[in-house]
Amino acid sequence: MENQVALEKENSAGVVYLAFELSHKRWKLGFSEGKAPQVREVSIQAADLERLRQEIEKTKRRFKLPETARVVSCYEAGREGFWLHRALEAMGIENMVVDASSIEVNRRQRRAKTDRMDVKKLVRQLVRYWRGERDVWSVVRVPSPEAEDSRQLHRGLEVLKEERKQHRVRMQSLLYTQGIDMKVGAKFLQKLEQLRCWNQEPIAAQMQQRIQDECHRLQLVQAQIRELKAKQVEQQKAADSNAALDKVRRLQQLTAIGLGSSWVFVMELFGWRHFRNRRELAAAVGLAPTPYNSGDSVREQGISRSGNWRIRKLLIEIAWAWLRLQPNSKLSQWYNERFAKGGARMRRVGIVALARRLVIDLWRYLESGTVPEGAQLKASASSNC
Repeated sequence: MENQVALEKENSAGVVYLAFELSHKRWKLGFSEGKAPQVREVSIQAADLERLRQEIEKTKRRFKLPETARVVSCYEAGREGFWLHRALEAMGIENMVVDASSIEVNRRQRRAKTDRMDVKKLVRQLVRYWRGERDVWSVVRVPSPEAEDSRQLHRGLEVLKEERKQHRVRMQSLLYTQGIDMKVGAKFLQKLEQLRCWNQEPIAAQMQQRIQDECHRLQLVQAQIRELKAKQVEQQKAADSNAALDKVRRLQQLTAIGLGSSWVFVMELFGWRHFRNRRELAAAVGLAPTPYNSGDSVREQGISRSGNWRIRKLLIEIAWAWLRLQPNSKLSQWYNERFAKGGARMRRVGIVALARRLVIDLWRYLESGTVPEGAQLKASASSNC
């Protein structure tokens, strides 16, 4: 029914199909009316929205379409993020952001690839998509500006933790070049002058200065991590909380889930995405199966890994914690009966299966209040209930 309405609008007023091939300096535009095989190609300066508006108007005149004709567009998800999508929507253009890895390609070993060929292919696939072929590619769900902004705190914290690890590893590596095998701890700077190299000599002055500078940068990163964690706690306790923060609190009522993990689950997934069923949810986090069944060849290729990698990584970590802290839950008992007695590979396969079931149970818990079967709530949460 929706496709029929779209085709009726196209036949009555016409549609301009627009595809972008984006780069840092130049944008390649491809225009089509959806009927003739020819594609109008134009190159403009990157981010020149006024020139883009002029080219759209020129295309309507060239295709002899009314000024009120619809304009639908697409571009591949990349470094531009979603600002272009929002700008196009503000111009009255119906835009979609496409997952680049889902676009059909020629499977020959050597295939020609240019921006001109890519934009032609994109605009033709865009026509197919709007005429009902929904499996042409996968469309990226665009978060609201508020939802996108709420991701920045925990992502900044993620970068700082990685940077903290890099500083520690670099300091330990510098020490190891002098024959000193030592972990970097809280009082490392106080012990630095007392350390002795392989020949019982003190560390050379310039090397010692470099390690001290690295340690000061580590201390700065640790201070920033504490500051961001304090902001998380402050926002969670704020009186003017929103629906996302309420979900963060609810997830923390479950044993094995703390502030950091519940924050990432909600801000990356549950706070702004809406799922119709468990299959959509599993696909969103890349835990959907990918079977290969062709002729006599039948095998399972494992999970797709095409979804949110942050959620998928965190789910694996929480699944291990769930086994330890929620031993009486139905999920833990299912894992122990089926996978725990197997080898290391079987246990790794099982933990991925447990992670898939766990994210579905967490989704149901947030949507309908159904506590995972056999799961234990924290003492403060159960007393409040």
